[in-house]
Amino acid sequence: MNKEETFIRLIKKNEGIIYKITKVYTHTSNDQKDLYQEIVYQLWKGFDSFRGDAKVSTWMYSIALNTALLYSKKEKRRGYNISLDNVFLKEENYDPVLEERLKIVYSQIKNLGDIDKGIIILFLEGKKYEEISKITGLTVSNVGTRMGRIKEKLKTIIIKK
Repeated sequence: MNKEETFIRLIKKNEGIIYKITKVYTHTSNDQKDLYQEIVYQLWKGFDSFRGDAKVSTWMYSIALNTALLYSKKEKRRGYNISLDNVFLKEENYDPVLEERLKIVYSQIKNLGDIDKGIIILFLEGKKYEEISKITGLTVSNVGTRMGRIKEKLKTIIIKK
């Protein structure tokens, strides 16, 4: 298998990582597509330098978060568009109550600071503080402190709703 095929397989296998990051760092589906493409491009650029020292998911999250942070800074300078993209896929086990709760949680995650968005998404993915630390470059204790503050902030805001 050549390099391109390996890379495409890797992206397809882990595209959920990219999707989650693009969802919380963008406001419209067009911006989400743009950021998705930019992340894939950055992953491709860094593919040759991936040595396998970390898990593939850790490497991908690291690049995806850094790319999203840069994208977010550029977007803040340009201003925001209003999204009309509140589309959720309906599955067989569709639960409208759960969907509404998820919308509320994700809408509040979007209001967090850029670093905090990344931390909470990684946490919701089941990443341990040590792995979040490797991905973000923060110390493990800083991740723990931030997580406590993020949880408290989200809990306070969501309970008010």
